[in-house]
Amino acid sequence: MLQKLSSFPGTAGPVVVIVMDGYGIPRNDVGSAIAAAKKPTLDALFARYPHVLLRAHGTAVGMPSDEDMGNSEVGHNAIGAGQVYSQGAALVAGAIASGAIWQGEGWQQIIAGARAGRGVLHFIGLFSDGNVHSHIDHLKAMVLRARGEGVKAVRIHALIDGRDVPETSALDYLEPFEAFLGELQAAGFDAQIASGGGRMVITMDRYDANWKMVEQGWHTHVLGRGEPFASASQAVRALRERLPRTIDQDLPPFVIGKDGQPVGTIEDGDAVVFYNFRGDRAIEITRAFEEGEGFDKFDRVRVPKVTYAGMLQYDGDLKLPKRFLVEPPAIRNTMSEWFSKSGVAQFACSETQKFGHVTYFWNGNRSNKFAGETWQEVPSDVVPFEQRPWMKAAEITDALIEAIRSGQYKVLRCNYANGDMVGHSGHFRAATMSIEAVDLALSRLLPAIDAAGGVALITADHGNADEMFELDKKTRQPAQNADGSFKAKTAHTLNPVPLILYENVSGGKLGLKTVEGAGLSNIAATVANLIGFEKHTAWDASLLEVR
Repeated sequence: MLQKLSSFPGTAGPVVVIVMDGYGIPRNDVGSAIAAAKKPTLDALFARYPHVLLRAHGTAVGMPSDEDMGNSEVGHNAIGAGQVYSQGAALVAGAIASGAIWQGEGWQQIIAGARAGRGVLHFIGLFSDGNVHSHIDHLKAMVLRARGEGVKAVRIHALIDGRDVPETSALDYLEPFEAFLGELQAAGFDAQIASGGGRMVITMDRYDANWKMVEQGWHTHVLGRGEPFASASQAVRALRERLPRTIDQDLPPFVIGKDGQPVGTIEDGDAVVFYNFRGDRAIEITRAFEEGEGFDKFDRVRVPKVTYAGMLQYDGDLKLPKRFLVEPPAIRNTMSEWFSKSGVAQFACSETQKFGHVTYFWNGNRSNKFAGETWQEVPSDVVPFEQRPWMKAAEITDALIEAIRSGQYKVLRCNYANGDMVGHSGHFRAATMSIEAVDLALSRLLPAIDAAGGVALITADHGNADEMFELDKKTRQPAQNADGSFKAKTAHTLNPVPLILYENVSGGKLGLKTVEGAGLSNIAATVANLIGFEKHTAWDASLLEVR
């Protein structure tokens, strides 16, 4: 168990860690839904309580470079682990650069499986360089390697992004890639894009929120059912003309056809790689490929016998998928594990959209609870989030207040998904309302923490609602579309996030230290100190200051 802290006995009441998803601190207020929101509770917190800024992107959360945005997966990994691990993007890029991926058993089985069957290798995944779920350069490398190893045909099923990259940038990726594939069409090698659709419409559901998305993806990629087009770029142009206000992530599914037939259905004997490295939106489609007759989420119509692999293993506990190309980080010594070993009862709560983040990702990509943990999921609404920007903030708050008042838990954690999920929609007013909903939730939650003699650490996992417009690099003013409207930004930001210490129990003896380079991984040790324990030796330094 953790050692007792000599300088501070710990708070009498609970410690509550509150993650305001997508709440960054912008460089200026232009285009910031956070700055525009009416948030008296948060304004008072920043004015009256100790707070510091934390890095939540790039190398601070295990990404390859500081040009890479953070995301909810790596952010919650860093918070929960108290340390920084190389994450999916860095692991895959390193494995490709070193050639280790090609020597791995997973890749070799994929190539062998394709050769033994029809000679067809399918790649399914997010089609951009956003580097949050995938990177198009990884796909290019695998296509080239497959050709070099004698695979006869490659079919790509492109999930259109517009969320981790500019909202209508699909053709910036599709057209050069189609040209790239065209250059490879020689000497018995046939590579084509076979199907696609917006990432928020097909295939990439998560946390069992909307299996209809996965069903639609299965019908598109596997069965080849959908509206036919001559090419993916033609499909995007035609769909944009038909649906002028639809951004890339919401494009309907499409199938590439020739002579009245789809060019890339998935058949017995094929090999399939789901090339996303991030796990949350990869698990459900993986289950559809790997589970047998007991699969009951939708009617698959037919289940081809394929050699299937993920880029990484997306769930180590559930062994999903069984075959993968790159070893994921082995995250050990998490906050939850060591609090459990020290007899600390813990409570975790969020709505469906972020429930896995405060449980699975927080616990180091582990599906099972540690002893003494209680998890509570609030079902998310299955509607576009800009239509209900308050989401389930009230219900999460209800659950937390009840858990605090029960007196059963020493450490509680929650995630308010609003700023991120609504921020991704690109709707500025809805995003301001999402922040206002979180502010209202905090106004209810903080008095319950006070009544229990507790304290709160209020933070975020990355930015999003802090920059809702693409900014002109020269003027730093919102960039405009041809019609004069502002270009919506739907991706995460590179901005730091806050860490606020809310406490009214120490008489001003507790504060936060400003440490150069501090990031999300410093939170675990800070929580440990607040409950009267030394940090684990593997964790990054605590930011708690005891005066």
